[in-house]
Amino acid sequence: MSDAPDALSLSRQTNIFAVRVHFQWRQLPGLGFVALLLLAALAPGLFTHVDPLMIAPRQAFLPPSWAHIFGTDPSGRDIYARIIYGVRQSLLLGLGATLLSLGTALALAMVGGLGGRIAYRAISWVLEVLFAFPVLVLALLITATIGSGVSALVIAIGVGSAPGYARVLLGQIIAVRSTGYVEAARALGHTPLKITLNHVLPNALAPLFVLLTLGVGQAIVWSSGLSFLGLGAAPPAAEWGTMLSMGRDFVAVAPWLTFFPGLAIVLTMLTTTSAGRSLERYLDMRSS
Repeated sequence: MSDAPDALSLSRQTNIFAVRVHFQWRQLPGLGFVALLLLAALAPGLFTHVDPLMIAPRQAFLPPSWAHIFGTDPSGRDIYARIIYGVRQSLLLGLGATLLSLGTALALAMVGGLGGRIAYRAISWVLEVLFAFPVLVLALLITATIGSGVSALVIAIGVGSAPGYARVLLGQIIAVRSTGYVEAARALGHTPLKITLNHVLPNALAPLFVLLTLGVGQAIVWSSGLSFLGLGAAPPAAEWGTMLSMGRDFVAVAPWLTFFPGLAIVLTMLTTTSAGRSLERYLDMRSS
């Protein structure tokens, strides 16, 4: 009888270990692709020695081959090299827009969650108004006001996607403020500033890393969409959305012009989102 609890505990530990091992192996392809993206952004020369901006008119519209594995564009530029060099700009666009969005969302959430009832109602009303506009529509309105370009694209995507993050963080701050340990800190006479810095913010901002990982892929998709409309990096920049825009007139005769940049966007969005979900599950498992 005394061995039964030990056997049950050993069985549970074995099951947990098996789940963790299965979880790690299942996530390896996505994490490996994310690692390749980061390596390509930091050192694109490791993947190709071709200049992404070098034109060769005699080699225009070449289909995929051993010489040009992704084919060439109307100016004879190598599409594979342009996709590799486009990783850095696409990731910087996605990361910059997501950081700006989370910073804006955090400021709104802190004002609404820590500023009292009037501030909470005001911020909630602002978020409801902004939610009436889809992210891309709001981003289009911003770019129409401040102009096009890479910087404008980062601002447009960052501000346009901020309301969604602000709602999550605002709800998190409100939930943490009503927990027992915050009430206990108030009962012990701690100042509101000390309670905010020591208890509210450290616990309320836990989802920031998950939101950052999840938001990068979505921001890349939105920035590529705006670049496709001609509001992002100007040609002949090696940016995936710009490449899609340049190849849309030749889909019937050269489908590789849009297929490979589109595939890069989709794979990047899927793998970064998968990494964010993995991080979310890992944090939930640790907290439980």
